[in-house]
Amino acid sequence: MYALVDANSFYCSAEQVFRPEWRGRPIVVLSNNDGCIVAANRQAKALGIGKFGPYFEVKDLCHELGVIALSSNYELYGSLSSAMMDVIGRFAPEQHIYSIDESFLSFKQTYPAIPCLLTHAVDIRRAVWKETRLPVCVGIGETLTLAKVANHAAKKLSGYNGVCYIDSVQQRQNILASMKVTDVWGIGSRIGKKLQQMGIQTALALSKLQPGLARKSFSIEIERTVRELNGEECKGWDSARADKQQIFSTRSVGERITDKEALLQALSKHAGIAAAKARKQGSAASSLLIFARNSPYDEQPSGFKYHYRCATPTNDSCELISHATSIGSQLFNPSTRYYKIGVGLVDLCPVQHLQGDLFTPPKDPALMQVCDTLNQRYGTDSVFVAAQGIGGKWHMRRDLLTPQYTTSWQDIPQVSCR
Repeated sequence: MYALVDANSFYCSAEQVFRPEWRGRPIVVLSNNDGCIVAANRQAKALGIGKFGPYFEVKDLCHELGVIALSSNYELYGSLSSAMMDVIGRFAPEQHIYSIDESFLSFKQTYPAIPCLLTHAVDIRRAVWKETRLPVCVGIGETLTLAKVANHAAKKLSGYNGVCYIDSVQQRQNILASMKVTDVWGIGSRIGKKLQQMGIQTALALSKLQPGLARKSFSIEIERTVRELNGEECKGWDSARADKQQIFSTRSVGERITDKEALLQALSKHAGIAAAKARKQGSAASSLLIFARNSPYDEQPSGFKYHYRCATPTNDSCELISHATSIGSQLFNPSTRYYKIGVGLVDLCPVQHLQGDLFTPPKDPALMQVCDTLNQRYGTDSVFVAAQGIGGKWHMRRDLLTPQYTTSWQDIPQVSCR
C-alpha cells in the first residue's frame, strides 16, 4: 500500500500559517514580478478568481470582492515544506518527496506495526496540522496511481473529509467513475483529448482499456497507468534520481533593462545560480546557452540567443560569469528593452569523469566550495561574485510580499505574553 499526502492550496495555506485571521478568506498568490495568478484557494475560486490568468485583469475585481493578493514568498514556502515533509516522514519507513507539497509513503511490510491504515492516515493529517498548521489530504491505494486517485477523492469528493483509503474493488470503481480521464495522474490534455475521441471520458473507462491497446495507441507509460488503475503495481520511485542533463536559470525582470551594465549584472546573476545548481549535483557544463529578449507582447520582438562551447567542462561561477558577460557585451542592443534573461548549462557531465586538458589547468574547486558552504549556512547570496551587482532595479518585483517569518531574523514573529 502507498499513501499520497498533499497540502491543500499549499502557497495560500502557507501564507495563512502566521496570519490566522486570513484563514477562511479568499487568497491568491502571484507569479514572478506579480504577473499571473499561480495559486488560488477554494474561497477565491468560488468567487470566480481562477489560476494562470494575468493579475492586472482581475486586480479591481479582487479588491472589490475582498480577495487577498500576495507575491510569491518562496523562502517561506520552502521552509514550511521542509517542516511538513519531516512530520510526514515519521509515519512510514519509506518516503518519496514528489514536489514541494506532495509526498508519497510506502507501507510495505508494516503490519502489525500499523494495524489500521485509515486511522494512520487520520493521524498523519492531524499531526501535520498540529505541528505546521498546514491542511493536508491523505489518499491510500495499492499502487502509486491509486494513491493519487484516493487523494483526489479525499480532496474533491464529499464524505471523505480529507482522508480516503481504497480498500475494495467497488469503492475503487465508484471513485474512478466520478473522475474525468484527465484527472488521472499522467494523463495530460493532449492524451486526454485523444482518449475522449475514443469514447473514454472517465477514469473508470480508462481502467477498462486493454493494456496492450493502451501501449499500441499511446505508450508504455499509459499501459502502466491502466494496469495501476486496476491494482497492478507497475510504477515505483527511484532511490536516486538521475542527474539533470540541462540546468537553466531564467526570469522575467522587475524593470525593463535598457543599459549594458544592468544586462551584464542580470546575466551574471543567472550564470551564478546555474553554476551553483551544477555543483550541487556534481556536474560540469560543456556548453553555455545565453539569451535575453523583450516581451513577446511587444510590437517588435527582439533579443539574442548564443550558444558558447567551453574549452573544458566547468561549474566554476567565475569562469561561467566571465563567458556570459563577454557574450552579453558583444550582443547588447541599446534599442531593445530586455524583459526576459536566462543562462543555461547544457551538455552536462559528471565531475568525477572529467577528462582534463593538457594546456588548460583545472580550476581549484576550494573557492566554490567555500562560497556554497557560506550560502547554505547564512542564506542565498551571502557571498556572490561582484559582477552580479547590488540592488539592481532589474531584480524580481514582489510588491505584495509577506514577511519571511522562518528564514529572516528581522521577520521572526514576536509574541507578547502578559
